[in-house]
Amino acid sequence: MHPNHTPQRSVEVHQPTPIPPPVAHPAPVIPMQPSTLPTVASIVLPDGRVVTGYAIDHPQPQPVTDPPAVSRTAVNVALGGVGFLAVCGGLLLLTSFIAALTAFVTQLIILAAVIFGGWIAVQVLSGSGHKGGTTVNIRRAVFKRNHFHG
Repeated sequence: MHPNHTPQRSVEVHQPTPIPPPVAHPAPVIPMQPSTLPTVASIVLPDGRVVTGYAIDHPQPQPVTDPPAVSRTAVNVALGGVGFLAVCGGLLLLTSFIAALTAFVTQLIILAAVIFGGWIAVQVLSGSGHKGGTTVNIRRAVFKRNHFHG
């Protein structure tokens, strides 16, 4: 090739082919409940075309309600305090009941010991119940000037 010679390129120019507008076919009818039918909106573009479509319902925020006068945390703390006091009162009553029951059982044991001890003393000191024991007869004695006269 010659240094001053540039190769020729062939340039092809393509023109876009217009697309004919589609033939309007009726949309299939879908039976729906009247309350669930979405609303249809149409928008006219600046070049004159009309765009039709379903309107999108934006979710509405919940209305702001006033907070309650007393917070839930305060109510929970108060209920916890009431429950704690009830438990403490119950434990105090339980402790008092156990102390009273212990005192009652102790008194029963002491009473049983006194009755049993008295029965033992009567058995030992009485001679009517034994056949082979030593019998001691105490006679009427007269004491005169430290002398026993019997």
